[in-house]
Amino acid sequence: MTSPTSHRFSGYTHRSTGSDSAGRPHSSDGKQKNIWSSMLDGVSSGKRLPEKSLLVLGGTPDTQKEFLESLTMDENGRRRPPDRGRKPPVANQFALGYTYQDVLDADHEDILARLSLYLLTDPSPSFTPLIKPLLTPQTLPNMLIVILLDWSQPWSWVRQLREWIRVLRSLMVSLDDECKDVMEENIISWRERGRKNNLDGSPGTATDGDVSIPVGPGEWDEPLGLPLCVVCQNADKIEAHERERGWKEEEFDFVLQYLRTILLKHGASLVYTMPSAPGALQTLVHSSLSIQSLLQKKQLKHNVIDRDRVLVPPNWDSWGKIRVLREGFDAEGVSQAWSVDIQAPPASQEQEEPATNGDFNGENGAVTAIRPPPPPQEEEEGTAVAVYEETIRDPARDSLLTTGTLPTSHPGIEIESQDNQMFLQSQLEVLDKLRTEDEKAKAASSKEAKKMGSGSGAGGGAAYLSHTDTAGTGAGSGVVEEHIGPVQFNMGGIQVDADDMLKRLKDREASRDAAENGDPGSGVTSPVDDGKTENERLASFFAGLMKRGGGTGSAGGTRPQTRAGPE
Repeated sequence: MTSPTSHRFSGYTHRSTGSDSAGRPHSSDGKQKNIWSSMLDGVSSGKRLPEKSLLVLGGTPDTQKEFLESLTMDENGRRRPPDRGRKPPVANQFALGYTYQDVLDADHEDILARLSLYLLTDPSPSFTPLIKPLLTPQTLPNMLIVILLDWSQPWSWVRQLREWIRVLRSLMVSLDDECKDVMEENIISWRERGRKNNLDGSPGTATDGDVSIPVGPGEWDEPLGLPLCVVCQNADKIEAHERERGWKEEEFDFVLQYLRTILLKHGASLVYTMPSAPGALQTLVHSSLSIQSLLQKKQLKHNVIDRDRVLVPPNWDSWGKIRVLREGFDAEGVSQAWSVDIQAPPASQEQEEPATNGDFNGENGAVTAIRPPPPPQEEEEGTAVAVYEETIRDPARDSLLTTGTLPTSHPGIEIESQDNQMFLQSQLEVLDKLRTEDEKAKAASSKEAKKMGSGSGAGGGAAYLSHTDTAGTGAGSGVVEEHIGPVQFNMGGIQVDADDMLKRLKDREASRDAAENGDPGSGVTSPVDDGKTENERLASFFAGLMKRGGGTGSAGGTRPQTRAGPE
């Protein structure tokens, strides 16, 4: 059989020596047509990129975009060069979203594969008909399922996983026999993948005498037919749970042991990521899809020690490794309870009927509104979800239960607190208002004090002290005295301590009261007489003051005239 090169040489020879004026090969030559078509097919197939699919479930549109960003970053947080063309748009706001990525080699020059990403946030069974066309015998061997969880709500993880696993199980059952055969082959190949290790756990080769490790208890009990990877995003919020909610190592270990036990039944992998440090996410996803770099081969290294950088590769975990993390964990009980939880609920408990084509295509081709799912029902005791949520409790739900205001139709409602800056601003306005009122009161009291202190003699001072004493009996007197200290004022050029004078006046009032009550030591027996005596005494005192201003000469001249009268 002649090679394509010889055919090409003979063609050019025929063109240069033939009698055809145009110098082209005859169109009637069927053999040459086949040669050119085979050559073109070979070139086009050589440039065809491997197609890989990623079904991303859970999260929100924003967290899904964060996942896509993390997928383009290596373990050191470096992104691929931005000059590789226009960034593909992400359409994930409604129903089933889509985008794509080109997986680049280590030198960012060659494209290893084209990665198609399908995004879905709601585990409603109404969206199952949208996912079903994606699962074909051609796409199933090159597909990976990713379920997104968020560290902002770790108490809802097991419930979310149960809803997604139920949707996936119902979806796999509805596929045709050809797809089910492909999924069976997927399970067998994926189960044996990576299980041939040396006795020390390192990857073995044919010359090392590798040993195939059998499937242990709790492993691959509930296969889905497709590889599964669970990504716990925003692991940097672990410190917030420890600081604000009082979580300790026991809670974090319990969450990790519970997840590993559940995912072990499906042969799934687990990884914790942060926006700034995605860790081994890219390596895990690419290795699960059999995308290998031609220049640099990366190995997955498990990590269950660092609580914010956990990585559990597929086919690595076991019950023994899970129990080592913390004693007392019932892996067998959790595994059995999970097998019961993921079964389809009875028809009477189904929250939503499966959607038909009419739910998505209206009369005019418009998308009709989909009913929101009702709130989650109370879990029975002993289920995997109930056991998990009994230990990892929702703080918002607990606060509502404590106050007795938990609604039956909308449980789990959270009250958003006011922003710190807004709260401080409102308090500043209150303080300014109080400060203004205090300044007005202080100015009024100061003005009144000056008015009362403008009079001369002890009368003005006594009147001011009497007013101060009366005002001091109010609720705010103690606060005023505490802030301004002892009160002093100038009376006739003498600095008088108000507290001391007030004390003297009180002592005088006390002695007067004692005299009015008939105290023998006072020398006064009647309050009426005491009042008269006091008035006479004051009158004589002021009369003496008035006479004292006249001088002694005037008084002496009066006396002789009085004496000379009788003579």
